[in-house]
Amino acid sequence: MRIAVLFGGRSGEHEVSRKSAASILAHLGPAYQVTEVLIGRDGQWHVDDTPVRFADALDVLAGQDVVFPALHGPFGEDGTVQAVLEWLGVPYVGNGVLASAAGMDKAVTKTLLAADGLRVAGGVTLRAGEHPTPVDQERLGLPVFVKPARAGSSLGVSRVDAWWQLPEALSVARMFDGKVLIEPAIRGREVDVAVLEYPDGRVEAGPPLEITVSGEGFFDYDAKYAGGARFQIPADLPARTTEVLRDRAIRAFHALGCRGLIRVDFFLPDTAPGSEPVVNEVNTFPGFTSASQYPRIWQRAGIEFPELLDILIAGAVRTGAGRSTVPGGSRC
Repeated sequence: MRIAVLFGGRSGEHEVSRKSAASILAHLGPAYQVTEVLIGRDGQWHVDDTPVRFADALDVLAGQDVVFPALHGPFGEDGTVQAVLEWLGVPYVGNGVLASAAGMDKAVTKTLLAADGLRVAGGVTLRAGEHPTPVDQERLGLPVFVKPARAGSSLGVSRVDAWWQLPEALSVARMFDGKVLIEPAIRGREVDVAVLEYPDGRVEAGPPLEITVSGEGFFDYDAKYAGGARFQIPADLPARTTEVLRDRAIRAFHALGCRGLIRVDFFLPDTAPGSEPVVNEVNTFPGFTSASQYPRIWQRAGIEFPELLDILIAGAVRTGAGRSTVPGGSRC
């Protein structure tokens, strides 16, 4: 099978994408004839280390049996590349245009999930030049987290413990996106759930993963990629809580119209029976590095990295040219 692994990109997660792609390339079996397609930080396309024109890169992608977009963040995970692949009519791994775009925008994600009855974190959405009102500040309380609405890997995220810190936090967030969220800190355990769609259409959730960050920090970029966090799989939770988390993760998958995979990140303010978890964020193409939660969750469930890739690729081929999915509807 001819497969192109597409990676890099112009977002702040360029290096993370390269690491994800390196892991994917290392674990693809001999059944695949692999072409590496890199998008440089400057937007220059490369095919197997050779710079090419954009039109030539499109020809290469169109000639594949399937494309694996290992891209994170804007210009890749947000539906832009997915739209190009739809236009080319080539099957590709992962979510379609709508789910990718909606999942990339944290404010839009919250709206769709809340409409489906899922509990989401509250907050305030600010457009360029906007600032929270005194009423907003009183409602939010302290501490709060300030984050870009459309960025990943916790880039541009700051914790604010006093309101005088807010201008700097907004400035940092707006380096990555003009649309910013301010969310109240939620006290509770941080748990991730991976969702996987099989080629036969089954959708399953893996064992919950609990994140513990050393010291007084939070799960920011350094904690994710510099070893400042510890993962426990499965999380030490009551059976009923685990069941609820898995159910809510699959509901989020369907609410966003996902295909193939998603990782849903929760806060657990309480693990008592009947307590509802809070969806913090979703990731429509989670990291695939050796340190990433998504492949580690499925490894703990008994699915090794090569098999996980086979499942995702087979699912992409089965659905044909990656037709997008409408939330609550069926594939076009």
